[in-house]
Amino acid sequence: MMRAEDQARLVHVGPGQPAGEWLRRYWQPACLSTELPERDGAPVRVRLLGEDLIAYRDTNGTIGLVDAYCPHRRAPLFFGRNEECGLRCVYHGWKFNADGECVDLPSEPASSPMKNNIRIKAYPTVERGGIVWAYMGPADKQPAAPDYEWTRAPETHRNVSKNYQDNNYLQSLEGGLDTAHVGFLHNSNIRDKGYLFARDNAPKIECFETPYGYSYTGTRQIGDDDIWVRHYQYIMPVQQMRPNVRSPLPGANGHRPAYDGHIWVPVDDGHTCVYNWTCGYDENSPIDPEGFDIFERRFGRGRDAYIPGTFRLKANFDNDYKIDRALQKTTSFTGIPGIHTQDVAVQEGMGPITERTQEHLGTSDRAIVFLRRMLLEAVAAVERGETPPGVDPLKHRDVRPHEGILKPGGDWRAAFAVEGAARW
Repeated sequence: MMRAEDQARLVHVGPGQPAGEWLRRYWQPACLSTELPERDGAPVRVRLLGEDLIAYRDTNGTIGLVDAYCPHRRAPLFFGRNEECGLRCVYHGWKFNADGECVDLPSEPASSPMKNNIRIKAYPTVERGGIVWAYMGPADKQPAAPDYEWTRAPETHRNVSKNYQDNNYLQSLEGGLDTAHVGFLHNSNIRDKGYLFARDNAPKIECFETPYGYSYTGTRQIGDDDIWVRHYQYIMPVQQMRPNVRSPLPGANGHRPAYDGHIWVPVDDGHTCVYNWTCGYDENSPIDPEGFDIFERRFGRGRDAYIPGTFRLKANFDNDYKIDRALQKTTSFTGIPGIHTQDVAVQEGMGPITERTQEHLGTSDRAIVFLRRMLLEAVAAVERGETPPGVDPLKHRDVRPHEGILKPGGDWRAAFAVEGAARW
């Protein structure tokens, strides 16, 4: 179990909080690029690391990410006019550019020096891989822009979706890094003895510290002396990469291998925004849009899975995630449709912040224990004025996951050295 004081250091993400200051040392996803499709278009509300912000694409295509409230009388800038390279408050016409500078103060005399002293909080942004990333930390600590392999893949070979969850980021991150639950929670056909994950429900977990976080393997005995190895990557602060070669994406030109992952972005202490990305394995693995929607529907994130106008799933806490108890008795281990929806159900069901002091961890939780120790050390490093792991994109720009089936005595590291090499 976890000490209460250690949990408190990791789950609170606002300004000035230990984890909040650590998380602000990295570029964080703020919204999808598709949420800001046009220049001078409608602004978008963003809540990130406990702060209320507004994102907009200005006349030149630059993304502004500024305080959600005008510094004059705190009027909401969501209703602002996005025009001529700035966002203008509709209350008294004060206008701010993407750098937070006040560029017009029409409610004051032209001779007033007030405009030169007024600023609004603004954060740097970059667009990579279909995501608008924001840096909210100290200016003198700003790292180079995100450069994950999947963000470099062409648009034809990647896709990103997004959904909100009503729980703390840490229980989603821990759930994503837990490989032992897959044979239970995600078993959609309990009578199928051929389901690979269910053939060995007690995988051997190994963790390997890296300059960017850690990598870990789940090794399963799957019969006929075959050993199934899945090698995952955890990249600080909140990203997982997982192999998907054996479950390729469907498409018009047949099934193509891919790999994918999640970024569990803290909205505030009780809410998380999950970015779900998928990347074609190589140049011969483009992502067919219709095939991708089939893939997303399998996870419960298809086009019709969201409450219209939101990123919240229709299957949610209020309707018990549409659990089918009859199906649970005969076919599905949970009775809940959608792999991702199953994850959401257990993660939200723990409450906004789960009580880790009441846990009883086992050997299959090795990756979780490894994670918590690493996070506590990273938070402490920031408090000491040091740079935490994973800040430098050069340390992880070519990282990817891997999976494969080996015979006894086989060396998965040798296979990973070839198959796990970056393509983009």
